[in-house]
Amino acid sequence: MPAKLSVNLNAIAMLRNRRDLPWPSVTALGRIALEAGASGLTVHPRPDQRHVRFSDLGMIRSLIDSEFSSTEFNIEGFPEENFMCLIDEHRPEQVTLVPDDPSQATSDHGWDFRKNHNLLGNIIERLKKFGLRVSVFADGEPDRESLTIARDLGADRIELYTGPYGGCYDNPAEAVRMLELLGETADIAFELGLGVNAGHDLTVANLPALVARISRLEEVSIGHGLTADALEYGMAESVRRFRRACGQEV
Repeated sequence: MPAKLSVNLNAIAMLRNRRDLPWPSVTALGRIALEAGASGLTVHPRPDQRHVRFSDLGMIRSLIDSEFSSTEFNIEGFPEENFMCLIDEHRPEQVTLVPDDPSQATSDHGWDFRKNHNLLGNIIERLKKFGLRVSVFADGEPDRESLTIARDLGADRIELYTGPYGGCYDNPAEAVRMLELLGETADIAFELGLGVNAGHDLTVANLPALVARISRLEEVSIGHGLTADALEYGMAESVRRFRRACGQEV
């Protein structure tokens, strides 16, 4: 099965937040993305609400429940207590745990599973009681011990941090090397029984090689690249372009 596409709405929310105005509408563009065949919507509500706002979450949840019940809501973030309250309130189909410091501009690394063993264990246990799928952000390094810890803590999936791969847009040889590291990491995850998602700096140009190398890739979550593409092609056509890049028939 081709990888599913979840559209990250944070970049749209960041554009809206430049003015005290309700446009561009996060939910309206989310609706266009789902109408164009996206499999879900992703948000990363940071504590300072500089991107998606807490008040957006209920409207996105309602949009999916009322109009697109076969799609999924994915909420990602660092599992501090306020984040966990948002999860409890809005019950996304998937929670992606990311080791973000509040001061970070964007996610830029995966979890140190050894160091954060106790934190993640407690959080994943709580999320499992909600009946939610749990994905954990992981670096694209083939570290079997780390991935075994993630599996043993109860994670259902890892999300491969593909930022270094995306950063090789002007260095084809390095892109091949980074792609193979991601592929080897995914291979280990599959052997351990983990599902594999991917996200960060993925584009129409670099997605086909990723999905060819990781043929069992479950889902890609894309925000910045897709939003940039949408400025040129429009949201609906950009979703279709990214779906084709995932190997989907459109």
